[in-house]
Order: sequence, then C-alpha cells, then structure tokens
Amino acid sequence: MNTYHIPTFFLLLGTLLSVACASPPRALNDWEFLGDRTVNHRLDRDEIRVTVREGTFRRIKLKVLRSEVAFLDVKVHYANGGVEDVSLRRNIPAGGETRAIDLNGQNRIIEKVVFHYTSTQRRRRPAVVQLFGLR
Repeated sequence: MNTYHIPTFFLLLGTLLSVACASPPRALNDWEFLGDRTVNHRLDRDEIRVTVREGTFRRIKLKVLRSEVAFLDVKVHYANGGVEDVSLRRNIPAGGETRAIDLNGQNRIIEKVVFHYTSTQRRRRPAVVQLFGLR
C-alpha cells in the first residue's frame, strides 16, 4: 500500500465505524409489547387483543407481574381466521416469563391471544399478564 492510500483507508474505516455506531443493528431480543391483561384469583379465561396489525410475528412470549399464574391453555388467533394451540402448561412466578414460543405458518398476523389460567396466589393482588411479539 503506498502512502497515498493509507490516509484514504483510515478515512474510509473511520466513516464506516461512525455509521455503525450511530445506527446499531436491531437486537435479536427486540420484543414488541403487544398488550396486557390484569387477571383475577380464580380459574378463568382472558384474552389480549393485539392492536399492532402491521407485519407478522415469528414468536411470542408472556410475562407475569405481581403474582404467580398457572397457565392451562394458550391459543393464538390470527387475522386470517386460523387458530394455533400453544403447548404451555406451567406456573410462571411473578417477574417470570414463558419461553419464546415459535409460531407456525406463513400468515402470522396476530389478532388476539386467549389463555386459560388460574392464579396460585389467592390473597395477593391480581397478576398482570403481558404479551410480547418478535418479528
């Protein structure tokens, strides 16, 4: 490399680094909040309607706040009328979350997520279930 190309190389390298730092790549865990529901202390059914209708989601997860929730059944309802039954039968403690749940199929525009549950903490304040999606 001759001496003329060295400053040009460093100028180009500096420009590329400054662009890379100014606009970081989208993180792999860039989960979007899709909605939440306050749940009571008995066996019940609730749903979270998704208002973010642009685009599709590849995965979802549920987070639980305030009080433990035992999920008995979860169904994802899509905008095209399809329904996907998610295998999720476990207790999620307050502050915990489900695994990332992969969604099947091509048209994954979520209309709502319906879940059957029971709250295991009878005397505490109601739990909050939050729904997140990953594109």
